[in-house]
Amino acid sequence: MILSDLSIKRPVLASMMSAGLVLFGVIGYSLLSVREFPDIDPPVISVATILPGANPRVVESAVTDILEEELSTIPGLRTLTSSSAEQVSNITLEFHLSRKVEDAAQDVRDKVSRARGRLPEDIQEPVVAKQEADAFPFFWLALSGQNYDLLQLSDIGDRMVKTRLQSLPGVGQARIFGERRFSMRVWLSASELSARGLTVQDVEQAIRSRNVEIPAGRIESQRREFTVRSLGELKTPDEFGELTVASQDGQQVKLKDLGRVELGPEDERSMLRYKGVPAVAIGVVRQSKANLIEVADAIRAELPAIARDLPPGVELIPAFDQSVFVTRSIKEAQETLVIAAILVILIIFVFLRNLRATIIPGLAIPTSIVTTFVVMYFLGFSINNLTLLALILAIGIVVDDAIIVLENAYRHQEELGKDPETAATDGTREIAFAVIATTISLVAVFTPLAFLQGTTGRLFNEFGIAVAGSVVISGFVALTLTPMLSAKILRVPKQHGRVYKTLEQGFHALAAHYAHTLRWALTHRGKVLAGAAGVVLVAVGLFTALYRKREFIPAEDRGYFITYVIAPEGASLAYTDGYQRRVEEVLARTKDIEGYFSIIGFRGVNFGVVFTRLTDWSERDRGVQDVMNEVQPQFFMVPGVFAFAQNPPAIGGGFGGQVQFVVQNPDFDRLQAGMGALYQRANQIKGLTGVQIDLKVNKPELTVRFDRDRAEDLGVPVRDVAGALQTMLGGRRVSTFTRNNKLYDVIVRLRPEERATPSDMRGIYLRGRNGSLVQLSAIASVAEGVGPQSLLHYNRVRSFTLSAGLTPELKLGPAIDSLNAAAAQVLPPGSTTALAGESRELVESGSSLYFVFAIALIVVFMVLASQFESLWHPFTVLLAVPLAVTGALVLLKIVGSTINLYSQIGMILLIGLVTKNSILLVEYANQLKERGLSTVEAVLESGRIRLRPILMTSVATIMGAVPIMLGLGAGSISRRPLGYAIVGGMVFSTALTLYLVPVAYVLLDGLRERLRARRGALVPAEGD
Repeated sequence: MILSDLSIKRPVLASMMSAGLVLFGVIGYSLLSVREFPDIDPPVISVATILPGANPRVVESAVTDILEEELSTIPGLRTLTSSSAEQVSNITLEFHLSRKVEDAAQDVRDKVSRARGRLPEDIQEPVVAKQEADAFPFFWLALSGQNYDLLQLSDIGDRMVKTRLQSLPGVGQARIFGERRFSMRVWLSASELSARGLTVQDVEQAIRSRNVEIPAGRIESQRREFTVRSLGELKTPDEFGELTVASQDGQQVKLKDLGRVELGPEDERSMLRYKGVPAVAIGVVRQSKANLIEVADAIRAELPAIARDLPPGVELIPAFDQSVFVTRSIKEAQETLVIAAILVILIIFVFLRNLRATIIPGLAIPTSIVTTFVVMYFLGFSINNLTLLALILAIGIVVDDAIIVLENAYRHQEELGKDPETAATDGTREIAFAVIATTISLVAVFTPLAFLQGTTGRLFNEFGIAVAGSVVISGFVALTLTPMLSAKILRVPKQHGRVYKTLEQGFHALAAHYAHTLRWALTHRGKVLAGAAGVVLVAVGLFTALYRKREFIPAEDRGYFITYVIAPEGASLAYTDGYQRRVEEVLARTKDIEGYFSIIGFRGVNFGVVFTRLTDWSERDRGVQDVMNEVQPQFFMVPGVFAFAQNPPAIGGGFGGQVQFVVQNPDFDRLQAGMGALYQRANQIKGLTGVQIDLKVNKPELTVRFDRDRAEDLGVPVRDVAGALQTMLGGRRVSTFTRNNKLYDVIVRLRPEERATPSDMRGIYLRGRNGSLVQLSAIASVAEGVGPQSLLHYNRVRSFTLSAGLTPELKLGPAIDSLNAAAAQVLPPGSTTALAGESRELVESGSSLYFVFAIALIVVFMVLASQFESLWHPFTVLLAVPLAVTGALVLLKIVGSTINLYSQIGMILLIGLVTKNSILLVEYANQLKERGLSTVEAVLESGRIRLRPILMTSVATIMGAVPIMLGLGAGSISRRPLGYAIVGGMVFSTALTLYLVPVAYVLLDGLRERLRARRGALVPAEGD
C-alpha cells in the first residue's frame, strides 16, 4: 500500500506526521471547555410581568393570555408554559436546541413590544430574561457575622456581593434569600386614622408631596452661578414621623400620631439557615446555555476579592455548589481513561510478551486519543462525561488496527522468516484492506446519528463523533506509524524465556482446540444455526423483560439530595419554619451528612427547601439513596407538613422530579376534578414518592364584593377601595429615601395587630362625598373561601403538572406507563396529557434510538457490500450483531441494570465493534480462496491465523470497558450500563462469532456457487 510503503521508507516523515497530530491535539485540549454533558441546555427565555393588585384570574386574562397569543407564533418554539399568580405573570418559552438563545431572546422582545399596547396601562414593564422565570440557583453563598443583624447582612450582600456576582460572565441573576432589605416602614393605625377623620389615601398623598428632592434650577450672574438644590427628602424615622399629614382646628396631625415609623425590613416572608444558624444567602442563577463549570469557576475566582472588601467580622462561605459533582465526575472519567489505557497496554504485553512489540500499538493510544481533541475543538464540542466515555472506549478500539498490523508483521517475521522491513511491508499490504474495512465500518455506525434531533441527538452526536474521530485517526496511525515502527524496532527473539514459552504453549493449545471445535462446527452446521436461532430468541425475551424497566439515565449519586417541606395552603412563615426545624434536626443527627442549607420563601411562605450535602464519595460506604432511605421514614413522622427527600434527576432538574406528567383541559372545573382523581391514583402507584401537584386551588382567601349602587350613592370610587385595601393589607411603596447612597422604599401598611382577623377589615374607612368617611362594611361584604394560588398554562391550555420521585424498585418507563393508564381511567373528557423534563426525554429518545440502530445496520451493510463487492459477505459479517446484543442483554439482566441511554449507546456501538472480528475472518478467507484453497480449508486456515489478533483486539476492547463497568467514583453509576453492554456483548459475540461466521460463510458461499451454476445452466449454448 502506498501510504504504508512511504512511511516505511521515510520513517522521519511518519514520525513527524504523528507528532504533529499530537501537538495539535494538545492545543485543542487546552482550549476545550468542560461541562457535565454536551450542550443540551435548551434555549429558555422568560417574560415576567407585574400587574399591581390583580388576582390570578385577572393576571391570566389581562396579561398572560395576551402575551401568549403573540409569543406562540415565534419560530422554533418547543413548549410555552406560564403561571398567573397574584400580581405576577411568568411565561417561560423553551426553544429547540437548534435555535440560538440570543436570537430567541430578540424575537421574544419584539413580540412583547408588539403586544404592549394591548396590556393594562398600570403594569410594570415586562422583563425578558435568558433563563427560566423560576430558575433554580446552582451556587449558594452564606453570608454571616456575629456582630451583624440580618438587616445589616442583607445590605452588605446587596451592595458588595450581589452586584459583583451579577457582573460575572454567564451569571443570569444573583438572588438574596433570607433578605431583610432596608425600608422605611410606616405602620398605620386604623383607629387613629378614623378618629382624626383621615384615610390612607391622605397619608399616601402627604408622603408623596412632602418627601421630594428635585433640582430647583440655577442662580446666575455675569461672573458667577449657583445650582439651587431643594432639600425636601426625608431620611430618618424621626424626620418621617414629624411629617405633617393634615391641619385640623389649628393643630397639625403628624405621621407619628397615626402610627409608628421605623427603619425595618422591606419583606420578612423568607427565612434561611446554614447548618442551623440564621444567615443571609446569595443564590446564583446561570444564564440559559451558560457553562455551569465555567460560571462556578468564575464565582470561586472572584470570592477572595469580594471577601477582602467585606467589613471586619463578616464571612462569605460557599455553602452549596452543584458544580462539585460535575467536576468530580469529569475527574473520575479522566482517571478511568488512564486506567483503561494501562489495562489495554498490559493485555497487549501478555499476548505479545515482547516490550518492543508492546510499545508499537501502545503509541497508537496517545496519538489517536490526544488528536481527537483537536477534532472536538473544531466541531465546537466540550470535554464532558460522554466525550470522555467515548475516548475511554476508544482506547480499546484504537489499538485494534495497530495490533492487526503488528501481529501480521510479527507473523511474517516469525513464520515466514522475512527480514523486519520486508515483513512489515508485506504484512501491512496483506492486512491493509481489513484495516480500512473495519475503520470505515465503525465510522459508518455513527452516520445515522446525523438524523437525530433534540437532546438525545446532541448527546449521541458528540459521543459518536468522538469515537469515530479517534477510530479514523487510529486507522491512519496503523497504516503509517505502526508499519514504520514494525520495520525499525520489531524483532523476533531467537530465544524465549520460560514465561514466554509457557504462555505460547497455552496459545497453541487454545488454537488447536479452536481448530478442532471449528472443524466439528463446520460438519454440524445445522446444530450451530439452531443454537444461533435459540440465542436470538433469548435476546427477544430478555429485551421484552428489560424494556418494562426502561429509564432515561440511571439515578446518580451526585453527593447531595434535596428535601422539600410543604405546609398547608395559608400556613404562615412561622408555621412552616417551626416544622422545617424538625426536619433539620433529623438531618443533623444522620451519618454521612456534611451540611445542610435550609430556605423558606422560595415559592411562598408555605414552601421550604433543604439542600443536604453528603461527605465526599471516598469517605462514605453508602450511596445517596441509602441516606435518603434512612431519613425519609423520619420525615413522615413530622406532623403538620409534607416532607420528602428527592435525588435530583440528571436532566430537567430544578424543582421537578424524575416524573413530570402534564395534564391539560381548557375547562378549569374539569381540570380541577381530574387533578384530584389523578393525585389519588398516583399515590397508589407503588414506587412513586413525593407526589405533588403544582396547581394549588385551596389557598384561603377573602373575597370582597362591592355594592356598587351603595358606593355610588356615598361617592366612594371602587378604585379607591381597591387601592386602600392594597395599601393597608398588602403594603404599598409610596415613596423612596436614600441611605448610604442607595435608594430604598417607603412602605405604608396597617399595623399587624390590626389585620390579624377578617373582622379587622371593617375598621378601614374611605373618603366619600363631601369629605365624609365611609366604613368599608357599608359598601362591601367580605366572604371567606378558597382560590387558586396560580393559574398554569402548558402550550396555552390550562394545565397542572404532577411531579414525583422514584424509589429504586420503580423505573421511569413503568412509572409513565402507570400514569398513562391511570389518566385514561380518571381524567374527564377533553383532557390531554404531555410529559416534561426527564420523562419527556425518555419517550422522545425511545423511538429515535431504535431508528438509529436499524439505520446503522443498513449503513454498515451497504459499506461492507461496497468493500467486499458482494451482497453475501455482509450478511456473514453482520451475524455477529444479534450475538453481541444477546450478550449485552444477558449481562444487564444478571447485574440488575436497565435499558437506558447508556446501555443503548453501548448496543449501537457493538455493531461496529463485533463486525471487526467478522471482517478479519471473512477478508482473510477470501484471500486464501483466491490462492486456490477450498472454502472449508480457507475458513479453517483463516480461523487459525486470525484467532490471535481477534482475541487480542477483543480483550483489549473489553479491558477498555471494564473500568467503566466497575466504576466506583462520582458519576460512575450512570456510566456502568454502557460498560455492561460492551463487556457482555464482546465476550458473548467473540466466543460465538468464531464459530457462527465460518459456518455461515461456508453455507452462503455454497449457496452462491449453486445459484451461479444454475444461472450458467440456463444460458443457451452458442448456435442453438
